[in-house]
Amino acid sequence: MAQPEELVVLLDDDGHPVGSAPKATVHTTDTPLHLAFSCHVRDDAGRILVTRRALGKRTWPGVWTNSFCGHPAPGEDVTEAVIRRARQELGIELDGLRLVLPEFRYRAVDASGVVEHELCPVYIATVRGDVLPDPDEVMDWAWADEEPLESAVRSTPWAFSPWLALQLPALADARLI
Repeated sequence: MAQPEELVVLLDDDGHPVGSAPKATVHTTDTPLHLAFSCHVRDDAGRILVTRRALGKRTWPGVWTNSFCGHPAPGEDVTEAVIRRARQELGIELDGLRLVLPEFRYRAVDASGVVEHELCPVYIATVRGDVLPDPDEVMDWAWADEEPLESAVRSTPWAFSPWLALQLPALADARLI
């Protein structure tokens, strides 16, 4: 049975929904502003889960990034989308899910010219259970301590997603990670 087409929520400059479009057609060299989310997951030892994007990903293939990202479907509550995506992408359940950067927004262009242009609320949570990533989404993963991760992102930003490079300092400044 064919999977239903994944849609993303298109936004105006003020962040209000103005429609939807197929995810497969949105990420181009002229990507419209759309709704997404990021989640940073910790373990009981306080380490941060970082993942390496699968090589088949359209944007930033093979780079290290936050725990996981995604797009809520039209009409889907963003928190429910985060929970859904944690299960789909990493096979995990989340405890203590909190919205910490509700207005995070960025625009970045990868080496191929594809643009990410997202209003991307940022969440943090604690993992429950083992990490069992979907290989179509994640090619590698690791638990990282905060200071070495921040240092690595500062010294080799090309090895990390631009949204991780932007989110880590904001989270650290707010003492959220």
